[in-house]
Amino acid sequence: MTRKTFRQSLSRFWVGNAVPVMFVVLIAFAIPLSRFSANYLVGEVITRLGRDSFLVFSLLIPIMAGMGLNFGMVLGAMAGQIGIILVTNWGMTGVGGLFVAMAVGTPLAILLGWAAGIVMNHAKGREMVTSLILGYFINGVYQLVVLYIMGKIIPISNSAIVLSRGYGIRNAIDLKTMRQSLDRLIPLKIDGIQIPVATFVVIALLCLFIWWFGKTKLGHDMRAVGQDMKVAEEAGIKVERTRIIAIIISTVLACYGQIIFLQNIGTLNTYNSHDQTATFAVAALLIGGASVARASIPNVFIGVILFHTMFVVSPTAGKQLMGSAMIGEYFRVFVSYGVIALSIVLYAWKRVKEREQSRSSLRGDQDL
Repeated sequence: MTRKTFRQSLSRFWVGNAVPVMFVVLIAFAIPLSRFSANYLVGEVITRLGRDSFLVFSLLIPIMAGMGLNFGMVLGAMAGQIGIILVTNWGMTGVGGLFVAMAVGTPLAILLGWAAGIVMNHAKGREMVTSLILGYFINGVYQLVVLYIMGKIIPISNSAIVLSRGYGIRNAIDLKTMRQSLDRLIPLKIDGIQIPVATFVVIALLCLFIWWFGKTKLGHDMRAVGQDMKVAEEAGIKVERTRIIAIIISTVLACYGQIIFLQNIGTLNTYNSHDQTATFAVAALLIGGASVARASIPNVFIGVILFHTMFVVSPTAGKQLMGSAMIGEYFRVFVSYGVIALSIVLYAWKRVKEREQSRSSLRGDQDL
């Protein structure tokens, strides 16, 4: 290998893995400062892996279809929360309550995903910013529903979740009847660490679904659309329909993921539980080594582990280093947005370099 080839290989590796490498270095620096025991740290990471992975997986299908990072997954999160609110009102408990919440949230998630897909088809090439703004718009509709419509038009009989004025939902809903019902469905403790076996089984089934889906005709169509929409259309693929299906699947998975997330937390913050859902899921996926155009199942697990390890250790590390735990809290928010910005910049820079190399190779061929 020549020196030039080595430099090119090193440059490609760094561009493709800059974010995960930076996080590994940061975590290696922060863990000793946090002074957490290995047992505590492993337990926290396992809990967060079960809690957040499903949400991050909901981002993979739109990336496969060339639509980038779907910030509109927050629409699915809101659909899941409405399902949780209604199930709590009906007094349903345990795993049965969770599945009913999913059943209630599914048609709403499909409707929202369909509407989002239509909007994104009118904004080709700008799907990420469009989905971000769409999330803000639907958030306003969601606030209207839970603050005014529930209790006035949609009957809510459970006084524990209704505001004292008789309509609108309280800021916080205690999900004690469903708390960790899925996580503890198959009890397993190893060295004092609670393993959410049933949750990991559900995540494993989702991994199998995504792997199987990628091998179906629809999965191949999505990849073709993601590579080149014009070529895909000439090949007879219904591009816009395929893109809408990708967003619908993502929105439905986000609905289920938010319900799994909330049953682990045990509390629903009615008006802001969904606020950072997309941001944190996107950040975790990018930290795992994914990009705007490419993501895989390993990227999800690597990203969730690295991102949430940093989430666990950064406040205490900040306190030890700077004398204030708030430094660590600010760092977590900074990292979430910074990673997204850095990854998008690196992706754009990589595309520019690839075009330059392509033009250079063409000029070389012409010279010959």
